[in-house]
Order: sequence, then C-alpha cells, then structure tokens
Amino acid sequence: MKRPLLDRFCTLYQSLNKDNLAGLKEIYSDNVVFVDPMHQVNGIEALTAYFSHLYENMDYCHFHIDQVIAQEGQACIVWRMEYAHQKIKKGQRIVVEGASHLQFSEKIDNHRDYLDLGQMLYEQLPLIGSVIKTIKKRASQ
Repeated sequence: MKRPLLDRFCTLYQSLNKDNLAGLKEIYSDNVVFVDPMHQVNGIEALTAYFSHLYENMDYCHFHIDQVIAQEGQACIVWRMEYAHQKIKKGQRIVVEGASHLQFSEKIDNHRDYLDLGQMLYEQLPLIGSVIKTIKKRASQ
C-alpha cells in the first residue's frame, strides 16, 4: 500500500490553493484521469489548469479529510469541502460532503469525486435552489 502517497495527497489537498498547484505533479501521474460530477479532465497539465481556473473564481476553498480507507492500489478519501464564491449564495460559506476514489501505482492514475451537486451548487442558487430542496424533500417521504 502506498501510504506515503496518500499522506502527501491529504496534506496537499488540505492546504491546496492557487499558489501551490505545482504540487499536483508530485502526486498525480502525467496521464491522470480526473472525474467529478461536472467534468472529466485528462492529463496532469489539464488537471492543473482546471484547478487554476477553479481557484481563480473562488474566494475561499478548503478541504477537511475525515477518513482514508486504503487497500493495495486504491483508496477512498472521505472529505468535507468548505468554499465561498461571490456569485453563489452572495459569497457565503458553503459546506459539501464527498468522497474521492483514487487508483494508483507509483502516483495517482485515476481520481473520481463523488458528491451531491445539488448540495454544492444547485441548492445554493436563487429560484432553482428552493425547487431542488422541495424535490429532495418529497422524494424522501
């Protein structure tokens, strides 16, 4: 098991910001495939550009790693992300819970994020947010 790699991943993500994105090259392979609910990014250069764009538009973003479940060649990282974006919810802090499935050899080759896109984005928007919350409430009854 690559515990030092996972430790570096957790350390980097808990301090990740627009000024230390070069650290992504230390944990991801050149041909990494990164998938989240809105995007698929192929390659370390594209991943670095993706994060650069995200951080350029956020006022604040911080990850809290809650749990690491690992076995040979893969891991699940359970996390909370706190962020603020001027165009979403008037710049107020938003908390999103999620998990990342990582597959790795020497470095991380595949990274897939699982999170509630409604919690992260749609529920935070005027008009559509209340509709999404109502739908979720009715679906749970």
